[in-house]
Amino acid sequence: MKFCGPKLSLCCTILSVWGIIQLGIMGILFYIKSPAFLEDLFIPENATEPAAYIDAMEKSFSQIALNCWIATALYGGTFVLSGWQMWLNFKK
Repeated sequence: MKFCGPKLSLCCTILSVWGIIQLGIMGILFYIKSPAFLEDLFIPENATEPAAYIDAMEKSFSQIALNCWIATALYGGTFVLSGWQMWLNFKK
């Protein structure tokens, strides 16, 4: 059952591979608490004490890493679907 053409399925497959790689790496970097992503964290304004600030920072790193991995899984599903469509379109 084809519902994507050959060009669209190829494009979606390539974009899915890129999304898996990029978001997978970002998830790992957030998980290991890379300082390069400090500006991307959500830290509430009322976290003025060091302990509260560190706790908010740890929670934000963990939540964003989880979000990246969920998005990676969704891109994995898109990869499987578009790869299947590409296979259907290009098989002889």
